[in-house]
Amino acid sequence: MEKIKLIATDMDGTLLDDNKKINEEFWEIHKKITDKGIYFVVASGRQYYNIKKRFERAKNNVIMIVENGALVIKGGEEIYSKGFNREDTLKIIEIGRKNKSSNIIYCGKTKAYVEEKDEKFLEEFKRSYDAYEIVEDLTKVQEPALKISICDLTGVEKNSYPFFKDISPNVKVAIGGKWWLDMTEKEVNKGVALQKIQELLKIKKSETMVFGDFLNDYELIQQGDYSFAMENGHPELKKIAKYNGGKNNEGGVIKNIKKFVLE
Repeated sequence: MEKIKLIATDMDGTLLDDNKKINEEFWEIHKKITDKGIYFVVASGRQYYNIKKRFERAKNNVIMIVENGALVIKGGEEIYSKGFNREDTLKIIEIGRKNKSSNIIYCGKTKAYVEEKDEKFLEEFKRSYDAYEIVEDLTKVQEPALKISICDLTGVEKNSYPFFKDISPNVKVAIGGKWWLDMTEKEVNKGVALQKIQELLKIKKSETMVFGDFLNDYELIQQGDYSFAMENGHPELKKIAKYNGGKNNEGGVIKNIKKFVLE
């Protein structure tokens, strides 16, 4: 086994348990791997401010891929970003409004914007977004969109995905979870973002370990030779991953880091 120099993991359904908690043992493991000179990367569909808050204990020893790869932050500094053109932004909003179960989230660099005030939606939304604003009309938001997400509490794969799957050749559509659909510019994904980091740090795929659980992790999983799909993950992701990541509720990521890197 070649020496691991970088570990990248998804958050929801992967590092987090179903209660959206980080296993307390993680902080000890994180210190051990950073003491060994291994870079730790979080790759999430969540916004930067949410991830930053969750990893305050790790100080600056976490590289953050957020908004499904549309923004990368290292040491508090932006090293990569790529957003939508205005035409596609407005088209997504227009289509989203036609499906009553689609709650639209307009994700900018400084904050997220929503129109919906439904309490159940906002409860789910606030788990991933700390900086946000409720507005009357998303089409009037001037900040460029890095990502537009749909939260569909009736089930996104069956109910919202068909509305958006062929929306534009310029847009990448990825199912991010049971309730979540994420849209970014076509060249944006977690794998491309991780590749940018690997090039910056001069780290090879053979020196990279990756963990994921859902289809928005598809390209991420392909960016490391040591690829782990969680047992609770999507069947299509399991097909391309080389290893079983274990269960998110049983600390699968931590167990595999200990087994492959620290033992």
